[in-house]
Amino acid sequence: MKRFKDKLSLITGGSKGIGRAISLGLAKESSDILFTYFRDKKSALKTKEDIVSLGVNCDIIKINLSDISSVEDMADLIKNKYKKIDFLINNAATGINKPSKNLTEKHWDFVINTNSKAPWIIIKKLSEIMPNGSSIINISSLGSVKVLSNYFSVGISKSALENITRYLSIELSSKGIKVNSISPGIIKTEALDSFPEGSDVRNPKIYQTPAGKPLEAENVSDLVNFLCSEESDMIRGQNIIIDGGQSLIV
Repeated sequence: MKRFKDKLSLITGGSKGIGRAISLGLAKESSDILFTYFRDKKSALKTKEDIVSLGVNCDIIKINLSDISSVEDMADLIKNKYKKIDFLINNAATGINKPSKNLTEKHWDFVINTNSKAPWIIIKKLSEIMPNGSSIINISSLGSVKVLSNYFSVGISKSALENITRYLSIELSSKGIKVNSISPGIIKTEALDSFPEGSDVRNPKIYQTPAGKPLEAENVSDLVNFLCSEESDMIRGQNIIIDGGQSLIV
């Protein structure tokens, strides 16, 4: 019997890259899937098709997570329609890949809203329909603690997300909800194409890990599944680094 039968997982940014791997990974354990996407409907429909082929239900929602009023409306819709969320994975993220001196307040608001404020709002609202034993996982970044070129806006927002994780882990513990975050190393996804040449995240050396192989999105998905399982019950409020040891040497 698959571990997550009769469970419903919500994954923000679940159509591509790490989010797609997480969506498929949970579906392979028989969880029904609800994921959001922003621009690429074609990829969203393809991921939905692949999830449904695994024998589970899948719904998708298009949303701009930087629009907080839309985020609040989405959370209310989910509460009214689905009644229960077992696993919430805040994966969606954005960034303005420039140094601080080249950013505007509009850039700041766009990134902070998407990467930090929206996850907080989603957790605040949807934790009301999350049962005892459910799990919240926020996808962070090593840039929250390590200074990377052209990464200012992302790094700051992910630092906030990790503190949201710690505080809400305590606040939600009385409801039996686990809250943790994951900081993956660099994974080759389309998102890296938006960084200027010469950025740290585009340095080929960053993929050379002590594990002897590059980090894959499926590695993150496997960790998400573990953190959603009963076996991880005593892991609370932690930020878990998964990078094959790369951050120890670069």
